[in-house]
Amino acid sequence: MKVFLWILREGGAQDVPSLDVPSLDALRKVQATLHTQGGVPTIPWTSSQGNVSSSEQFEGIKFLIESTHSEPVSVYDESNATEAAFRLFVNTGPSDNPMGSEMTGHIGAKGNYFCRKCKVGGCGEHKRTDDGFRSMFEAGIPRTAAETLEELHQQVELACLGVKAAVEARQTDTGVKDAYTNHWINDLLRRSRELKKGDPELDSAEIVTQLMDWVKANESTIYNPFLSMKGFDAAKDTPIEILHTILLGIVKYAWHTTHTGWNPAKKTTYTQRLQAANTVGLSIPSIRASYIMQFANSLVGRQFKQVAQTCVFQMYDLTDGLHFSVWRAMGELLPLLWYPEIDDMDQYLADVETAVSNVLDLFAMLDPSKILGKNKLHIMAHIRADILRHGPLIGVQTEAFECFNAIFRFCSIFSNHLAPSRDIAHQLAHQEGLKHRLTGGWWLSSTGNWEQAGWAVRDFLSERPILQALLGWTNPKQREQGQNHISDEDTLLIVATGSVKLQPLKRVKGCPTPARPEVKLSGTEASAAINIASYQLTSTWRHCINVVAKSLDICPLLSWVYAISPVTVRNAPTLGRINNILTNELSSIIVLDVFHISDERHPIFNLPILSRRQGEKTLLIIPSTNVQFIFNVQHDCYSAECTASGTRAKMQERVESDVTESFVKHQPLEQFVINTTAFHNAHLLRRCLPRSAWAPVAMFTPEDRITKHKELAEQLRNSHSTKRQPATA
Repeated sequence: MKVFLWILREGGAQDVPSLDVPSLDALRKVQATLHTQGGVPTIPWTSSQGNVSSSEQFEGIKFLIESTHSEPVSVYDESNATEAAFRLFVNTGPSDNPMGSEMTGHIGAKGNYFCRKCKVGGCGEHKRTDDGFRSMFEAGIPRTAAETLEELHQQVELACLGVKAAVEARQTDTGVKDAYTNHWINDLLRRSRELKKGDPELDSAEIVTQLMDWVKANESTIYNPFLSMKGFDAAKDTPIEILHTILLGIVKYAWHTTHTGWNPAKKTTYTQRLQAANTVGLSIPSIRASYIMQFANSLVGRQFKQVAQTCVFQMYDLTDGLHFSVWRAMGELLPLLWYPEIDDMDQYLADVETAVSNVLDLFAMLDPSKILGKNKLHIMAHIRADILRHGPLIGVQTEAFECFNAIFRFCSIFSNHLAPSRDIAHQLAHQEGLKHRLTGGWWLSSTGNWEQAGWAVRDFLSERPILQALLGWTNPKQREQGQNHISDEDTLLIVATGSVKLQPLKRVKGCPTPARPEVKLSGTEASAAINIASYQLTSTWRHCINVVAKSLDICPLLSWVYAISPVTVRNAPTLGRINNILTNELSSIIVLDVFHISDERHPIFNLPILSRRQGEKTLLIIPSTNVQFIFNVQHDCYSAECTASGTRAKMQERVESDVTESFVKHQPLEQFVINTTAFHNAHLLRRCLPRSAWAPVAMFTPEDRITKHKELAEQLRNSHSTKRQPATA
């Protein structure tokens, strides 16, 4: 609560108790940090305790959830001034793969049956057979929470018999080994031994009866609470998590097998090309190519996301054809998994299945043993079922939860660190209560009446953009209304489609603020536009540096966008590069350098090609409100034969040093490639592009795929036999 008190004081609130508060600059740094956490302030905290497992923590959470089933929570419905009630249920359990195995009572990735979602697997000999190997590419018989719970009952009964080997054999043969219940299984085995040792005359049946009576009396305690949660099936409701399974899974595997084969010259070439990549439209931080190459074996999800979206433009001649095909196949799959919304579910699932099959087949062609040893590859076969059950996988990603570490640190500012979990719990509970009151929430008073904070408290939030950002709150009216243009000082406003930001003024210390310069339309590049007749050449305009698209992307100068053309029939969409952004008191416009999509994909990158029609430059004036979304485009360095022919001073601490470095200097070839491997706006881009320009195409027909899998299984068996042969003298 203290943190929010000094936030209120910095916002200008009166009668706030005096506190030692940080400066406004420090406050802005906190705000910037929270902005980078991507929505963390809106995620409710539930539990944190470093000394207990997630299953133990969930036992208490489960009790609270199930209590609402018998006693629903009452709330006030302001829209019709009546009371309503709700019950809580668990619909999904986002987690990494080890946590998913713990929640589902699974043995883990090292078991013979290494999938928590299905019963695929077996001993190594079986998995090397044609049928066993092929089963790794498909979803097997699904597991269910009820079956897993029944299996745990059987294991507990075996433990009461005191035979440890029988329990372990059953766990190996079924892939069910629940970490939570296994503690009690070991305890039962120990107690069985102690009872036999303490009284040798005691009959084995009596020992079993005693232990089973204890099990029945404590049944709610010894079994994994995730498996008995009503409405939640742990095997089905722990969906594939794109951070740990995709970025830290298949992308990491491909990256390792690729860069470990490079010599120093290839590493330097890759670094120079990666640093030259255009990042506008990728929604990623600035690429630090030297860092990525220097710490190639220690990258995190953020760096893998950068590599995955750009690698095909740098690796085309740095690796063999098979490795490059893996990267191209992942470039088709990954953007589909980052869809925030799905238009045509059937077509989308067909595309995802095709892309997944291509990726799995190519990984198997690289090394067939990877399919048997890496469960992150097999679990991709369950992507279709997870999407059908949970929708877009980006909706169940854990990146936002991973960022909660920063929130925990902020909550520990005033903690004495003697009981950090308790302090964090109190701090976050206070914050949730404050958010409820500031946003107009109602609560039941001690007198039995529904109350809410006064109008002054509620208005305080709507008038303080800094507090809105810290709480993750957006004013819907502000988003709808927006404004035509904003100055360089207005950085916290939520602006609407078509809003533009004026070019910053160059101020000189001690001198008055200069007047903002204006230019006539005839003196700008817009005068050469094909629809210039619709505008007055003598009208005056001001230069801007960015425009807000319909997708609420901030589109700077020289960015590539899709926009609605004002001169085509039915206002068809067009694409191009923003050369100019102009505004006046009446409207805002952009000058678009129009490009066209070629009929054929790029022969190397297999991506859509952008070029000028008949090699002629075409400019088009478009209202700023017609800009739809931004997308990423890369220069066709392969066709232009761009090399690291440039030399520049190396920047150190934002200052040019005496050290020089080489950089890729793009050749003057006006041919570009649409980066359909980019995640940002992948769904919007594919709505506008023809399917022939991006749709995944299966590498093999179903019959040829079966034949290929048999070849790979034979290759795997031969390799295994060779390894088992004793070395000859």
